[in-house]
Amino acid sequence: MKLNSYLLLLLFIFSFDLSAQEYLFPVKPGQRNLLAGNFSEIRPNHFHSGIDVKIGGVDGEPIRSIDDGYVYRIKVSTFGYGNVIYLKHPNGQSSVYAHLRNFSTSIAEYIRQKMYEAQENELELFLDEKTLPVKRGDIIGNGGNTGSSGGPHLHFEIRDSLDRAIDPFNFGFDEVVDRTAPVLYRMAIKPLDLESRVNGRFERQEFTPVLVGNRYVLKEPVKITGQVGLEVYAVDRMDDVHNVFGVPVYELLESNKLLFGINVDHVDFNTGRFLLTHTHHNRFIRLYAYPNNPLQIYRQDSLSAGTITARPGEQKSLRVRMQDFFGNARELSFHVEGEEAPFQITSKKINANSATQISYDRNVMVIQTGKSEIGELAKVKVNGFEMEIEPAYIQNGQRTYLWDLNYGIPEVIDLCTDIVYPDVIAKIPFGKEISFSNQVVEVNYLENTLLDDLFLRIEKKIQGAYRFLKINSPFDYLQGNVEILWKNIGFTGDKNYTHVYLQAVNGRKTFIGGEWESDHIRFKTRNFGTFVLEEDKISPTINPIRVNASELRFIIKDDKSGIKDFEAFVDGKWVLMRYEHKQNVIWSEKLDKQPFKGEVLLKVRDMAGNESQYVTTIK
Repeated sequence: MKLNSYLLLLLFIFSFDLSAQEYLFPVKPGQRNLLAGNFSEIRPNHFHSGIDVKIGGVDGEPIRSIDDGYVYRIKVSTFGYGNVIYLKHPNGQSSVYAHLRNFSTSIAEYIRQKMYEAQENELELFLDEKTLPVKRGDIIGNGGNTGSSGGPHLHFEIRDSLDRAIDPFNFGFDEVVDRTAPVLYRMAIKPLDLESRVNGRFERQEFTPVLVGNRYVLKEPVKITGQVGLEVYAVDRMDDVHNVFGVPVYELLESNKLLFGINVDHVDFNTGRFLLTHTHHNRFIRLYAYPNNPLQIYRQDSLSAGTITARPGEQKSLRVRMQDFFGNARELSFHVEGEEAPFQITSKKINANSATQISYDRNVMVIQTGKSEIGELAKVKVNGFEMEIEPAYIQNGQRTYLWDLNYGIPEVIDLCTDIVYPDVIAKIPFGKEISFSNQVVEVNYLENTLLDDLFLRIEKKIQGAYRFLKINSPFDYLQGNVEILWKNIGFTGDKNYTHVYLQAVNGRKTFIGGEWESDHIRFKTRNFGTFVLEEDKISPTINPIRVNASELRFIIKDDKSGIKDFEAFVDGKWVLMRYEHKQNVIWSEKLDKQPFKGEVLLKVRDMAGNESQYVTTIK
C-alpha cells in the first residue's frame, strides 16, 4: 500500500503500538476485496472495531488464518459476533473472525463436544496454545451471517497485546484499493458556555456547505459570541461499492494552525463507550474537547482545545481537512465573525405567544416563553434562596432565559406570565459511586456508570392502564448499567408476568426485565428514555419443520418479550440446538451419526417466564 507523505506524517504523530508484521489477508489473499464497513465507522452505540469484508452476498467463503498461532478464545452465540474465533499470534497480537457460518472441521468438533458436555446451546471458551494450533493460511471457517450481522460478510479485527483493536490497514494489506474521497453532509456550530451565541442565540445551528471543485464551502459567515465548537457530519466512500464508511482523520485549522485533530486508528474497549460523547447524536463528530472524554485519539491546541472564538468585528477563516486511510481527502472552508451578544433579535421564525418550553444542553437549562406585558425579570428559587435574572435575549418578543445547573437545581421559576417547575431533581457527578432517592425512584450509580456529569430528570405518569417512567433523554448516554428502583407504582395486575420495557420514540418496546419488591420494581438499564410496564402471558410458538431420525428443525417465535432460551431432548438425552434469530429457526446438531429415536421434547421460554413445549415420538 502506498501512502502519501501527509498521511505518513499523521501516522507518525498519532502512532499507536503498531508493528511491521506482515499478515495474510483473511479473504481471498492476493485478490481484490471489497468492504462493507471500515475501522473508524460509527455504529449505534459503538465504534466499529474492525473491517467488514464482503463475501459475495452468500455464505461459505473460506476464511484463513492471517498468521501462525492458536485459538485462544471461541464463542458460539445467537447475537453479537455470532460464531467467532480469536487467534493469538507469536508477536502477542491477536486476530478476530466474526459472523462465521461454521468453523473448520477440527475446531467445530472440539466446540461441539464441549457444548454437549456443558449442555449449553451457546458457549464461550478460553484455550491454551496446545489445544487448537493453526498455521498461516489455514482455513479456520467459512464466512456467514451469524449473530447480529445484517448480511453475509467477515468482520475482521487485529488487536494488540493488551486487547486493543488496531485499524487492520496499518499492516499494509493491498487487497483493498480506494481512490474515493470523503463526503460532507452537514456542519454545525454549537455554543460551549452560558455566554456563547451562534447568530445571536444560545442554540446549536446546522448548515449545509456546497461543493465547489474539490472543496466544501459555507459561503455566508457565521456570527459568533464567546466560545463555540464545530461539529461535522461526514462519511467516507470507497471504490466500486455503495456502502458508506467512517472518516478516520480530521483536522480543524485556523491559518494553518491546528486547533483540533482526530485520528481513529485504535479502539480501547475499556473506554469505547465514550464515542457517544465524541459525537452529537451518533452522527456529527465533535471537533472540540468534550468534558471527561478520555479517548486517546485526539491532538489539540493546548490553549483552545478546539474552541473557536472571535472578537467583535473580527473575521476568521477556518478549514477542516477530512481524510481516509488511503490518503483521499477533502476540505471544508468557512468563516466566523465575532459580535457582541445582541439582546433584541428579529426573526420570522418565532411566535412571541408560544407556550413555555424548557430544554437542556448539558449543564444549561434553556427556558423559552412568550411576550410579557408585566415585566421581564424571572424569579428563580434555588436552595432556599430567590434571585432575579434577566432574559439572555428577546426574539420577536419571545424571552429566552439561561440557567447554569451547576449553580443549583431550581425548585420553581416565576416567568411573570407563567410559573414552571423544572423536572431536574439532582446533579450526579461523573466518576463517583452515588445513590439518589425520592418518592418516585431510587437510582444507584457506580464509578463507571456515567460518561459525563448528569442532571437527573424524572417524569412519572399514568395513561389508562399503562404506567410510564421517563428518565432523561435517550441521548443522555451511559457507560455502564444503572440500577433503578421504580417506587410506589400502584400496579394491581399480575406481577409474575409484568416487567419493565424501554419504549422507543416510534413506540417499539424492548424487554428490560426487573424484580418486584412489594409495590416497587428494581431493574438495570444501560439506556435512558421512557420505561413502561407491560404484561406478557402469551407463550412462544413452536412450529415443526422437520422432525425425523436425521434432524430436528423448528420455527420458534415470541412477539413480545422475546425468546430467552430453549432445550431439546430425544429419548431423554440432551440435544444441541443451533439458533438463527433473524429467521426464527432452530435446528439440531448431532454429536455422532446415530439416528434420533424415541420421545422428542422441545422446551422454549420467553423473557417473561412463559414456556411452550412440543412433544412427539420418532419411531
